[in-house]
Amino acid sequence: MSAAMSATALRLQQLSVAFPGAVHTASVAGQAQQQYILENLDLTVAQGEQIAIIGPSGAGKTTLLHTLAAAHQPATGQFQFMGKDVWMLSHTARHALRRHLFLAPQTPPLPARQRVITAVLAGRLPHWTLARALRNLIKPTDPLAAWQALQRFDLQHKLYARVDKLSGGERQRCGLARLLLSDASLLLVDEPLSALDPTLALQTLHTLQQEAKQRHATLICSLHQVELARRHFPRIIGLRAGKVLFDSDKVDDQMIADLYRNAGSPQQPVEIPAPNRPDLSGFADAPRCF
Repeated sequence: MSAAMSATALRLQQLSVAFPGAVHTASVAGQAQQQYILENLDLTVAQGEQIAIIGPSGAGKTTLLHTLAAAHQPATGQFQFMGKDVWMLSHTARHALRRHLFLAPQTPPLPARQRVITAVLAGRLPHWTLARALRNLIKPTDPLAAWQALQRFDLQHKLYARVDKLSGGERQRCGLARLLLSDASLLLVDEPLSALDPTLALQTLHTLQQEAKQRHATLICSLHQVELARRHFPRIIGLRAGKVLFDSDKVDDQMIADLYRNAGSPQQPVEIPAPNRPDLSGFADAPRCF
C-alpha cells in the first residue's frame, strides 16, 4: 500500500447490526441470541481506496453502506471514522461528521416536483446556511456547476426538467451528479448501475472512480455486476448472510461460485420474498444522502 493511501479512513471492529424489533431465539447453548443483519464485521479501509461490495440479494450490502453513513447504529462493536468512534459522539458532533460522507442510494429520494438543477445543487447543502438553501430553492445559485456535473453523466439536457419526468436511470444519474458537488471524503454508492444500459454503466462507473481519485476520496460501491467489479476495482468484499465471505484483491471463479451458491446467479439475483424482508423503519437515524 502506498504512503499516500496509508491513512485509515474507517474501521469496523466486531460490528453487528440487528434487525429492528428482532426477537431473541434460543441458541445451541440454550441462551438468547440476537438476530443480526450484519454480524461481527472487522473491516479497515484506507483513505483513497476503491472497494466493490458484492453478494446475493439480502446479504446486507445496503445495510452496510447505511451503517458506514452513520445512519444505522450498531448493536455491538465499534465504527470509527476519521479517527473518532462515531456512536460515542454527541448527536451534534455526529451530525457534523456526516458532512464528510456522501450516501447515494439506489433510488435517490428526490422530491418529485423539484427541478433537476435544484436537486443536484443540494449536494452543497451541508455547507450552506438555511437562508442560502432557501434562496437556492427560489433561484439556483450556480447553474453552471449543476450543468457540468450532469454533463459528466450525459444528463446535461435535463438541467431544468422536473424530477418526476425522469426515467429510473436518469434519476440515478441525477443523484450521482449531486455527489460531484459535495466535498465528501467517503463516497458510499448503492447499486449505481442497476437501471443503466452497458454503455452508460461503464461511463458512470468511470466517472465515479475518476472523481474519487481526483479528490483522494474513499469509494465504496455495492454492485450486482460481478464482472465489472472484478475488472475495475482493486479490492472486492464478498458479503453473504451478513458476514464477510472474502476480502481480496484477487477474486477467482470458485470464490464467486461459493458466494452465490443456492442464491441465484450474480447477474440475476434472487429477491427475498416480501414477508421475509426486514423492516428498516425502526433505525435511529434516517440515511443521509446529500
